[in-house]
Amino acid sequence: MKNKLNQLRTWIEIDARAAKKNYDTFRKLVGKKVMLWSVIKSNAYGHGLYAFSKIADEFGIDGFCVDSIVEGLSLRKAGIKKPILILGSTLPQRFDEAAKNKITITISNFEALCALARGKHPPDFHLKIDTGMHRQGFYVEDIPKVIAALQKGKKNIKGIFTHFASAKDINFPTYSDEQLKNFKKAIALFEKAGFKNLVKHASATGGALIDQKHHFDAVRIGIGLFGLWPSKELEVQLGDKIKLEPVLSWHAVVSEVKKMKKGDYVGYNMAERLPRDMAVAIVPIGYWHGLPWSLSGSGEVLIKGRRARILGRVSMDMIAIALSAPAKPGDIITLIGRDGRAVITAEELAAKAGSTFNYELLTRLNPLMERVIIR
Repeated sequence: MKNKLNQLRTWIEIDARAAKKNYDTFRKLVGKKVMLWSVIKSNAYGHGLYAFSKIADEFGIDGFCVDSIVEGLSLRKAGIKKPILILGSTLPQRFDEAAKNKITITISNFEALCALARGKHPPDFHLKIDTGMHRQGFYVEDIPKVIAALQKGKKNIKGIFTHFASAKDINFPTYSDEQLKNFKKAIALFEKAGFKNLVKHASATGGALIDQKHHFDAVRIGIGLFGLWPSKELEVQLGDKIKLEPVLSWHAVVSEVKKMKKGDYVGYNMAERLPRDMAVAIVPIGYWHGLPWSLSGSGEVLIKGRRARILGRVSMDMIAIALSAPAKPGDIITLIGRDGRAVITAEELAAKAGSTFNYELLTRLNPLMERVIIR
């Protein structure tokens, strides 16, 4: 592992021990009878589709949720044999691929339902019900028509699900309760029509944390398995009872150290002029890697347990940082994570960037950066 890291200018570490603790936390929360699915869409929220699915598979996760057929096929090629559910849309011309690779798709509109009926080898599917999120899904009033179509055509339906729009705060359950009521109406209509063995699921991380009544047959846990909270409110409300450990840290190496003089300009557009003589480290990462440009002149990194400010502009592939202690090429800097007692969280970095939040920041980490599993 050490030899591998010596060859990298920047890399992301995935802490398998932290991931296992988060898995155990959610397994205890939902119990053994509820299926626990790992949501690894969008490159596992930046954690690495292959890296995170590998360790989650080892823990005993019951299945995986992805956004697209591309992600699903990638998991199959990587050797994942457990159930895979595509949460996003799948083009009808790729239904056969899904069926061939035993990947379950989501059907959320009549056009897709009709295309499914026309196919020679339709894949298994779950129906998405729009109970108030107002993105994908059939409205509850559409369900009699949906049932009629299913009774006439092929019956590869395996599940029914919805998604909460605002399951972020224990103190404001009203909208989620209304969605839950609508979802139960949908379930009742399907069961009355004879569809009695469908897998029912509604909760992502927030809904699963808030109330057991949201769990149904399965929960779809994304951000929580990565050790992050879906909202600050839930962290404040539940943080003393439930402990989540961040799985991801982001590191790079110093590529050179320069002695600069008072009055020197740093970076593009002469954005910053040095107020004194100082040592400046150049680090080969930038906005191409996922470090927001808005952190120019204000963002911080960690080096040797201390914070160091970014000087001037964040470039495409480089930043300059102000050193407060001696450093040399090859020294490790931390952009997200811990160095000694100092910590920079994804939430802090996103807040300083000003126009993003932890989900967006992490999913924008360049997928070409190496994800290294630390055990």
